[in-house]
Amino acid sequence: MQLESLDTHLWHATHAFKANGLPITTRMTVVRLPGEQLLVHSPIPMPPGSALLEQLQALGTVAFIVAPNKMHHLFLTPCAQTFPNARVYGPKGLAQKRSDLAARLHDLPSGDVPEWLPDLEHLAFEGIPAGNESVWFHRPSATLIVTDLLQWMAGDLAWSTRVYATLTGVRRQLAVPLTVRALVRDRRAAARSAERVLRWPFERVVTAHNQVLDDHAHAQVKKAFAVLC
Repeated sequence: MQLESLDTHLWHATHAFKANGLPITTRMTVVRLPGEQLLVHSPIPMPPGSALLEQLQALGTVAFIVAPNKMHHLFLTPCAQTFPNARVYGPKGLAQKRSDLAARLHDLPSGDVPEWLPDLEHLAFEGIPAGNESVWFHRPSATLIVTDLLQWMAGDLAWSTRVYATLTGVRRQLAVPLTVRALVRDRRAAARSAERVLRWPFERVVTAHNQVLDDHAHAQVKKAFAVLC
């Protein structure tokens, strides 16, 4: 694993593991804010002495660590331990799920975090309380950062993962997976959040599972969100 540059002040790295027996990959995104402050979005394993950790430390100071929803927290503890001075954020409800981190966890607000502006804008996506996912817009690179809300599992995958991706509708295109759509509890709120996301002038989409989209990204997100609007 190593960090790869996506744009100025924006990097990513992926990690392969099994979730409930399913071989998948997940993506960590790193944003460098003014003052050489780093925000680590959805951390992945970075063992002491690893090249990935050394790369990260060379970019600046890890000031913020974010669990973007109530599912993406598996590797939060070791990252928080590695960077004891970083401020750790998570969605509302995660502290109850992760009592070991309750003392350090700060709830993500519904809107922007002042320390991240003007480079990084934030929105808590409404209507899907089981995940309480937040999405981000990195304005300098015109990049939308999402986690489970939008997925596209392309490429060479294990047969079981291909089947899962096909059944959930994310094998051949960017989509809100059926697993997420089934969790919508307030359709109007979800539609309102989708409309707010589409107001951002993003030209790239970084997903956790598993694609980075650079071509017609805004149009693809609009098409995917049609099931919510």
